[in-house]
Formats: sequence, structure tokens, C-alpha cells
Amino acid sequence: MSLAHTAAEYMLSDALLPDHRGSRLKGLRLELPLDQIVKFVAVGFPLLLMSLAFAQEFSSGSPISCFSPSNFSVRQAAFVDSSCWDSLIHHEQDEAGQYKIKPLWPHKALPYSLMALAVAMYLPVLLWQYTAVPALSSDLLFIISELDKSYNRSIRLVQHMLKIRQKSSDPHVFWDELEKARKERYFEFPLLERYLACKQRSHSLVAIYLLRNSLLLLFTSATYLYLGHFHLDIFFQKEFSCSIKTELLQDETYVPDLITCRLTSLSIFQIVSLSIVVVYTLLVPLIIYNLTRLCRWDKRLLSIYEMLPAFDLLSRKMLGCPINDLNVILLFLRANISELISFSWLSVLCVLKDTTTQKHNIDTVVDFMTLLAGLEPSKPKHLTQRVCDEHL
Repeated sequence: MSLAHTAAEYMLSDALLPDHRGSRLKGLRLELPLDQIVKFVAVGFPLLLMSLAFAQEFSSGSPISCFSPSNFSVRQAAFVDSSCWDSLIHHEQDEAGQYKIKPLWPHKALPYSLMALAVAMYLPVLLWQYTAVPALSSDLLFIISELDKSYNRSIRLVQHMLKIRQKSSDPHVFWDELEKARKERYFEFPLLERYLACKQRSHSLVAIYLLRNSLLLLFTSATYLYLGHFHLDIFFQKEFSCSIKTELLQDETYVPDLITCRLTSLSIFQIVSLSIVVVYTLLVPLIIYNLTRLCRWDKRLLSIYEMLPAFDLLSRKMLGCPINDLNVILLFLRANISELISFSWLSVLCVLKDTTTQKHNIDTVVDFMTLLAGLEPSKPKHLTQRVCDEHL
């Protein structure tokens, strides 16, 4: 029997989790994977297009080409190009013969509007970083640590039960004490469960998360309005009529009223506009999906940890409306599942529990580990029958 007890002690010792967590917990993911994708695309794509727009402007020179009169010198033609690019106003004649002006400034403001779009899309990320991340990181550190500690406490409890069983000369005393401990709920560690129940009544994290994604949708809608109002009107206009009869040239007779200019960068303008619409349209379903995840519980994680004593959020039906901080924390626990060493152990125990022949006697990891260590999870039948006979 001593050899069996030694093997059981080794098995329980190997089941204990290591306690060197300081350096690993510094790599916590404080953004969900889909949120990171949305952030990189929503912020990085306008910056990429902005760099391409600036590169095209610097490499190809003037973004417009004006058809100056033949009697203009080279310097005068250069002045026409510069003046028309500075003004970017199209003069068109209506049916009554009156000239109407049509601003074309979005061509000039294209790189800067892309920069403003990237900054606007980064504002929700800053909101999350400075308002939610400090509280979320402390919550995750505490919960991950307590989940693993609760698992270790269960294993140490089984080790202690095994030692008591070895030292006990009368098996009746041991099983009586064990049943008394179960009835008095001595095996429970309610701190973690109460903390999670408290988070179920809190709504600060979920409010910030909803605000972050709502701002992304708002800025995306504003981008559509900007493109539709300012870009769509000039999207296909390749040429425009420019007037340079201003200031010193206003009274000069050799200067024509209007000079035709061509926008050589129109193709870049069209590609950028279409790319923004397509990419941001693809991001909208991801943002909406992030919001819909708050409307349902991730019960798989909780069901695995039901193996811990006193962890019965599901069985006691404490999970009500999922729009609260606990649901947000569960989403981030799922993203940081690699930090939860106890999760893999408990997952294996859950699979083994479903295959054992004594399912009705196994509720927690304590019950299962006592079975693996060679102890029955409940009082053996021959001892129970003996007690009944003595009472008779």
C-alpha cells in the first residue's frame, strides 16, 4: 500500500501548477483579436493611402496641367498652373449665361483628410486604453491568479485528505469527517465567485466597450457622408475652367477669361475614395459582430471551471442579462486562455469525468482527484451498510 500511496502523492504533486507567473502575465492581451484587426485596418489603411498620395504628388510634380495660351512664356505658364492649383475653383456657365463656381478643394485636401480620418479612428482606441485598460488588466490579473490558485487549493486539499486517510486507523472517522466537511461546505473558496458575481452587477467596462464600437460606427458614417457630399460631386470631373484674372492681371486684355486645366491626379483621387468605401464597408460587419458578442454568454469557460468547488455561476443561474462587465471579462479571459494553465487541466478532467463510470459521485475536481488517488469520492457501500446495521 505504501507504494500506491507514494504513486498517488507523485500524481497529485505533478497536477499542481507552477507558481512563476510574474513575467508571463505582463503579456496579457488587453484588446480582443477582432478589435485589433479593426484598429489596424481603420487606422493603418488611411495612413497607407496618405503616404501613397504624398509620394505620387512628390514624384509626378504638379497634380494639374493647364492649357495656357501659346503667347505665354514658360514662367507665365508655370504661374497659371500654380494659381489654378491654389484656387481649385471650376467656373461653369449655366443656361442663363451666368457663371457658377464649383470648389474642387477635396483634391488638395485629400492627404490631410486621410490623416484626419486616421486620427479620428484612433480616438476610440485611446478612449479604451486610458479608461478601460487599467481596470481590465487588474481584473484579469486577479481572476487568472485566483482561478489557478483555486485549482491548486483543490489539489492540495486532496493531498491533505490522502495523508489523513493514511494516518487514520478507523475508516469510519475519516469518512464521517469528510461528509461533515461537505455538508458544512468547507471545501469551497467563495472569494472568486463573489468577485465575479460583483462584476456581473458592474457596467463600467461594457459601457466603454459599447462607446468604443459606437464611435467607430459614427466615424465610419461620417466618412461616408464626407465622401458622398464632397467627393461624389467631383468624382468624374477630369477638367475644369480656371480664372486667373485676379489682382494684377484683372485688367490685362491678353489674359483670357478662363483657362482649361486637367487634373492629372484624378485616378489617384478615385482609387483612394473607392478604397476607403470598400474597406470601411467590410469593417462595419466586424464592428457590429463585436457588439453582438455582448448579447450572449461564453458559457464554455464557465462550464469548465464548474469543476472547482463553490464555482457554480451556471448551476445557480446567476447569469442573467449578459450586458455587464462580467461578460466583457469572460471575452478577455478567452483571449488570454494561454495564461490560464488550469483551463487545460480542467478541460482534460472534464473529458475524463464524462467517461468514468461513477458520474453521479463526481461533481468537482476534488472528487475526481480523490478517485484518481485511490480514494472513493463518497463513503464506500460496505462502510455505509455497516453503520446502518449498527443503528439497527
